[in-house]
Amino acid sequence: NSQLGATIVDALDSLYIMGLHDEFKDGQEWIEQNLDFGVNAEVSVFEVNIRFIGGLLAAYYLSGQEMFKLKAVQLAEKLLPAFNTPTGIPWAMVNLKSGVGRNWGWASAGSSILAEFGTLHMEFVHLTYLTGNPAYYQKVMHIRKLLAKMDRPNGLYPNYLNPRTGRWGQHHTSVGGLGDSFYEYLLKAWLMSDKTDTEARKTYDEAIEAIERHLIRKSNGGLTFIGEWKNGHLERKMGHLACFAGGMFALGADGSPDDKAGHYLQLGAEIAHTCHESYDRTVLKLGPEAFKFDSGLEAVAVRQNEKYYILRPEVIETYWYMWRFTHDPKYRQWGWEAAQAIDKYCRVSGGFSGVKDVYSSNPTYDDVQQSFFLAETLKYLYLLFSSDDLMPFDSWVFNTEAHPLPVLHLGNITLPGSEPSQ
Repeated sequence: NSQLGATIVDALDSLYIMGLHDEFKDGQEWIEQNLDFGVNAEVSVFEVNIRFIGGLLAAYYLSGQEMFKLKAVQLAEKLLPAFNTPTGIPWAMVNLKSGVGRNWGWASAGSSILAEFGTLHMEFVHLTYLTGNPAYYQKVMHIRKLLAKMDRPNGLYPNYLNPRTGRWGQHHTSVGGLGDSFYEYLLKAWLMSDKTDTEARKTYDEAIEAIERHLIRKSNGGLTFIGEWKNGHLERKMGHLACFAGGMFALGADGSPDDKAGHYLQLGAEIAHTCHESYDRTVLKLGPEAFKFDSGLEAVAVRQNEKYYILRPEVIETYWYMWRFTHDPKYRQWGWEAAQAIDKYCRVSGGFSGVKDVYSSNPTYDDVQQSFFLAETLKYLYLLFSSDDLMPFDSWVFNTEAHPLPVLHLGNITLPGSEPSQ
């Protein structure tokens, strides 16, 4: 309930990239005058990192305005107390004023969540790079080292890890919610390091191999999907969040071991196709939150509480990556279909709203415009129809909230507190 202006911060770099410089300036002024992190509010460490720190850093790198960097560093300082746990695995939430941290009540016996503590690396490396303070880099490298030492069931990373004991919680593995961006950041750590962080790449390759062996299947109707590992068996259900993985496989194709680049690009295309089907098989041509692959029903939501669409970007994100790597016109076609559906069914007088049932011809609104709609959904759509030299991949790596951070061409400079690269 505090005046943190998530929508403004999250949308800044979209405005800049789209050339909307007057609106960008309005946002900049609001941040300068009003954005205050001294509030007595409990926040998600992960969400604040990807939306606020990511958004502020991207605005800084794009515009060169020092103020954004200063705000990002101020905020990062407020997150550091979350790492004061027996293992160094951070709490999910921290109070910005008191620095007291805790975990979500529902998460497997007080555990921290893989996607949350595994999605800090990009931003924290940039914080160390910009400030010279090694603390940020050391905190995320400590997490990586701890994970490297742990035993992984079937080579898979469970979604829950207890920050007090350092042990896994229940063995649930997902490339959708709770797991997703952990894998993305392994690949992107390597890309962001100008491909010098080979440890991150190797960890990514091993994780993806286990995912392919245990979670990726083809349905009876020929759709490739990513299921979830729960209590020793595979649940044949894929979440909208997991649809980002098509883009990730394509992005990681170049540099994959054993000449498997073609294989991973193909896998990305198959995931993109499946996720497009999840949109195409609805009344509104917008995808549900989660969809099943069993008993004749494929790529459709079965439960009422999975039929909603909250302006999520992951499917369009994958279209954009696939477009960049293949220039197959169907990806622009699919993106345009989604853009038209969003405009037709989600636009309201005050902006855009999520809808509660994508299978209903007169949907009800949820009356929320998520900040990621401006940060990601619209940005990926814009980039999908822009030329490849706008935000080229050899210069920029997008964080999981679509905030672009530059590739660090460090050469033989080492980050303070890091091991010199071999």
